[in-house]
Amino acid sequence: MSYKAVIFDLDGTLVNSIEDIADAMNSVLKSANYPTHSYQDYNNFVGSGIKSLVTRALPNNSCNAQQTEIGFTAMMDIYTNNCINKTKPYDGIIALLAALKARKLKLSILSNKDDTLTKKVALALLPGYFESVDGLTTEAHKKPNPIKALKISKSLGIKPEDIIFVGDSDVDIQTANNANMFAVGVSWGFRKKEELIANGAKLIIDHPLELIEVL
Repeated sequence: MSYKAVIFDLDGTLVNSIEDIADAMNSVLKSANYPTHSYQDYNNFVGSGIKSLVTRALPNNSCNAQQTEIGFTAMMDIYTNNCINKTKPYDGIIALLAALKARKLKLSILSNKDDTLTKKVALALLPGYFESVDGLTTEAHKKPNPIKALKISKSLGIKPEDIIFVGDSDVDIQTANNANMFAVGVSWGFRKKEELIANGAKLIIDHPLELIEVL
């Protein structure tokens, strides 16, 4: 199979952003006198967008629509200004992106993080590698809905079956399969290998440069 493009998830796949996300949300929780959570807890809270993260982080007895909206607004405010404090590309990612570009593959990012934040992180930490960088603009279109992955496929002029989709969570693997793309899970991200396999990953890689072998 000769693949022509790769779509990457952002958080947990290209960059380790868990500490900045957790620090921002814990700040929101502290200011409301709610319990905070460990970095490990946040590995399970992320993946479905910031609004879902807020819902998961709030105490059960305070998680109503109004509190979620207040928490979401506060989280966005703090995180927007602190989203690249500790966030860094994983080891081997820059080398992988350079190798893929050298092979003339088209590269894109598709994240459930807010679109503005996705673009801000990608521009600051991974500039110059991607044809397109897309985050969440419409809640109904977030992964695992394949609509945006298929839109990227169309804009690149490359058939879905000629695209590799790389991610670290169940949501990413489901998106890949829903879009008829080759689903690759990464073991260095926020979720466990078992979750990726259970959701239909065709391949699990333990280091970024292992993706080259797929080509």
